[in-house]
Amino acid sequence: MSNNTYTISGQIVDLHQSKLFPGTIKVENGKITQIEKAASAPDHFILPGLIDAHVHIESSMLVPSEFARLAVVHGTVATVSDPHEIANVLGIPGVDYMIENGKTVPFKFYFGAPSCVPATAFESSGADLGPDDMDTLLSRPEIKYMAEMMNYPGVIFQDEMVMQKLAVAKKHHKPIDGHAPGLKGEDAKKYIQAGITTDHECFTMEEALDKIKYGMKIQIREGSAAKNFEALIDLMKDHADKVLFCSDDKHPDDLVRGHINQLVKRAIAKGYDPIQVLKSAILNPITHYGLEVGTLQIGDPADMIVVDSLHDFNVLKTYVDGELVAENGKSLIDAALAATPNNFVAKKLSQEDFFVQNEGKNIKVIEALEGQLITNTFIGKAKVEGENLVSNVADDILKIAVINRYKKATPAIAFIKNIGLKRGAIASTVAHDSHNIIVTGVDDASMAKAVNLLVESKGGVVACDAESAHLLPLPVAGLMSNKNAFEVADDYEKVDAAAKALGAMLHAPFMTLSFMALLVIPQLKLSDKGLFDGSKFAFTVLNA
Repeated sequence: MSNNTYTISGQIVDLHQSKLFPGTIKVENGKITQIEKAASAPDHFILPGLIDAHVHIESSMLVPSEFARLAVVHGTVATVSDPHEIANVLGIPGVDYMIENGKTVPFKFYFGAPSCVPATAFESSGADLGPDDMDTLLSRPEIKYMAEMMNYPGVIFQDEMVMQKLAVAKKHHKPIDGHAPGLKGEDAKKYIQAGITTDHECFTMEEALDKIKYGMKIQIREGSAAKNFEALIDLMKDHADKVLFCSDDKHPDDLVRGHINQLVKRAIAKGYDPIQVLKSAILNPITHYGLEVGTLQIGDPADMIVVDSLHDFNVLKTYVDGELVAENGKSLIDAALAATPNNFVAKKLSQEDFFVQNEGKNIKVIEALEGQLITNTFIGKAKVEGENLVSNVADDILKIAVINRYKKATPAIAFIKNIGLKRGAIASTVAHDSHNIIVTGVDDASMAKAVNLLVESKGGVVACDAESAHLLPLPVAGLMSNKNAFEVADDYEKVDAAAKALGAMLHAPFMTLSFMALLVIPQLKLSDKGLFDGSKFAFTVLNA
């Protein structure tokens, strides 16, 4: 907390009173002690800091302290953070790691208790958190909520384990986050009536309105892969009190460019009232989760930002607890080297490990979609070499594999469309939700090379072909780097560019690839145990 006493003047944005006025704010020992109106003041605007209402810090490939260094530049002062990813690798010690690392910087991380570790029984994870673990976490005051309940079929059909977890959250009087893509009608009603309060997975207005009707709040998401802003922003017309803004998953290069400030600016540019937009971006998450974030009132922590105007919304300064943490696009938070806990057992593979017996039939292909986490099932032609099914580059049908990283196991293999590679392979140990190794490529040798590079580094993202390899190591649980945020963002851009040089067509090929193992989002996905039909919530066979 800052021990300085100072004043700051400008056009003050009072979200509680829905008004703007010229004035001066006095800050003492990190808190606002006085707000005085004035006849005139500088043209810039002073307002409360922005909040990301649902994010997995791990997806930035940065530890919390480094995430904060980037986020404050864009006016973010707090996040509602689901440590689901590291919990799937390391369990409660992983959650503790995120909390403790977050405390080392002037930023407000609010973590939840991950409700689905593992997310399903159809994949292998590094940990398993049951109802007793939920009770342990939710009893802690710094754990603000139960993180997204991804097992929506378990809620609807009242699975005993799921209901026990929900009961624990209710016992502690803490909100429960949701995750129910495409759920509508009676199923949505059952899900929400079980006590689930938010959803960030809506991708149509019809779905969002249905969920609001039954009492849910909608987190409008704009991440590196999933982009739902355009489909949902018109909720601001009649349901602004039910809207929060979030990123969910943001890669480091995208975080360098912007954060929640981008959504605020776009919403205002569409003609929505700036005060109402800011209430959705700031007051709504504070109220819903009970966050100790200042809202520019006397007695509040001085969590505030200065912007040039409410339309251009260029962030000039960011303060957390009265401390100036960013100014004119530069982060003032110091970098620090973080520890690197991990859980990585997988061994190197040969190209023969990717052999798929030819049965001479059409195959089910995962059809990846730009800007979406959902996939379609495409029926494609199998290409055969000898007795091996191989990638059909001409039709953009590539082999994809998921390999258990927690114990030695045979790869699960399927095929995917719309990645676009013309040569080589890309691979990652960021593979939602269990974070096994995921790889796709044009030939088995390239896939084996990519996997082995990840095995050597104990985690990371890689793009390679026979002649070259570009690797970003992720030594913290195979999910995050412990290096400087700006360096990681630069390194990630190079790996991303290498993937695109191999032919990858997607805006964020590694982010999209990571979701191809996310079984709780329909339709066709792949776990380390096999091809999975999310619409039936059961394994399926490769042959069509």
